Amino acid sequence: MTTQIILAFLIGLVLSAGIGMFLVPFLRKIKAGQSIREVGPTWHQSKAGTPTMGGIMFILAVTVAVLALGWPLTRSGDWGHVFVLIFALIYGAIGFLDDFEKLKHKQNLGLTARQKFLLQLAVAVAFIYLLRLFGLLHASARPHCIDVFIPFWNRVIPVNEVVYVVCAAFIIVGTVNAVNLTDGVDGLATGTSLPVFVFYTALCFFWGRRYLGLGIFSAALTGALLGFLAWNFNPAKVFMGDTGSLFLGGAVVATAFAYDIPLILVTLGIVFLWETLSVIIQVGYFKLTHGKRVFRMSPFHHHLEMGGWTGKKWKEKELFCLFTFVSALFAVISFMGVQARF
Repeated sequence: MTTQIILAFLIGLVLSAGIGMFLVPFLRKIKAGQSIREVGPTWHQSKAGTPTMGGIMFILAVTVAVLALGWPLTRSGDWGHVFVLIFALIYGAIGFLDDFEKLKHKQNLGLTARQKFLLQLAVAVAFIYLLRLFGLLHASARPHCIDVFIPFWNRVIPVNEVVYVVCAAFIIVGTVNAVNLTDGVDGLATGTSLPVFVFYTALCFFWGRRYLGLGIFSAALTGALLGFLAWNFNPAKVFMGDTGSLFLGGAVVATAFAYDIPLILVTLGIVFLWETLSVIIQVGYFKLTHGKRVFRMSPFHHHLEMGGWTGKKWKEKELFCLFTFVSALFAVISFMGVQARF
């Protein structure tokens, strides 16, 4: 098992970094440059034209690693890692359509919010039903119910299947878009996601061979993100785009559901959660007070960039270190909360 996990990590790392050597020049050649929103920090305008859709690097890398190392598991009836990969790929495809529309019209607008929401919601519902059909969600002793694990308390509570599917679908869509919101500073979504997939990889070692498929997927994506970070760290030579951020968000939330510990996302995804809450708070307060703001700008990383409440303007590398540290800290805390799951 250890050998397969290490191989998955190395394949992801080498392929992702290597693909960048060809993909980045190609994206420059076809002028697949990012348009920067005028409402953002003014100094971000200097990034206009930086190639986007770089998420293709880690998407291809993890796909190759999972297909190569996970195929024997699939033949033996383990489908969890396949479902997670397909789910993330579909979300990545939605992001690709969004990126393509932006590049086509040369502005930072892609699919409409309604179009993206409906597509994401439909995929989320289908994914949950697949997990249920293949027995990857623990059925409750109560009829027509699914047991939901409560982290830290080591308890399970039965939830009606229909209620579970509805709630799960909105958790999935919310988490995916929370990761997308975090992708606003060089390397930020990449760095904050790395501890999440280290956490998922560690679960495979802790819970045993039964979860090897998910361990291979998580280790491959950990390596692939490190390989991508070589291109995405400040100053970024390429952005992941919605192609990468939606794939990444899909992978974050789908793996939690495949492990059957979705509520751990409250602590494991604390950075993504806070980024989303900062937007909700900002918009809500702005409307209630007719123009006043809680933050200088949302999401929260832009608030810190622009001086926050203290006047200190955080540099992008500082934000990367801060957010990655917080994500790593809560990954450790999250691991403590699920140790008694099995």
